[in-house]
Amino acid sequence: MGQIKVEKNVGGIEGLCVISPAVHGDARGYFMETWNQNDMKENGIDVDFVQDNQSMSTKGVLRGLHFQKHYPQCKLVRAVRGTVFDVAVDLRSESKTYGKWYGVELSDENKKQFLIPEGFAHGFLVLSDEAEFCYKVNDFWHPNDEGDEGGMAWNDPEIGIEWPHVVGTYQGSSSAAGYALDDGTPLNLSDKDQKWLGIKETFKF
Repeated sequence: MGQIKVEKNVGGIEGLCVISPAVHGDARGYFMETWNQNDMKENGIDVDFVQDNQSMSTKGVLRGLHFQKHYPQCKLVRAVRGTVFDVAVDLRSESKTYGKWYGVELSDENKKQFLIPEGFAHGFLVLSDEAEFCYKVNDFWHPNDEGDEGGMAWNDPEIGIEWPHVVGTYQGSSSAAGYALDDGTPLNLSDKDQKWLGIKETFKF
């Protein structure tokens, strides 16, 4: 017990948590618990995760901002190799922080985890040459809900995410054209992620 430190409501956004595990190391290497249900419950986190996912991306890849409409997922994310800048945007219509974002650097060195509840858009930018990204979710992927998985523009000025090391000027769309990291690495987004609209166009109340 007591193997994690939880920073709750980071960025003033209710429900977002940054979790730092206790790392036990010596000359041979290290050991840490990446998930302990009892410790999580003691810290007010009671989530029934049902699936683990893992991806690999290269430097300059930006994935997001993604969300699910009918089957929203809680995610616990971390970088098991390399470094990413991970972002969550509050899309809960009744939230006092609707449209507000928070970002945290996750790496194999700092070993931090980011808990993102249901009702958020999520995305990340790879800052290292390569990064392996691992995350738990509390609901399975629903193939019949594929068309309802949505997204928003990663560079929407209404949200105003400050992506680290990214240079370029907003041209009125989510296209990666004209954007790069400050070392010259071009941003690399999927075709779909370059077509999303901003938050005002995506959610009309």
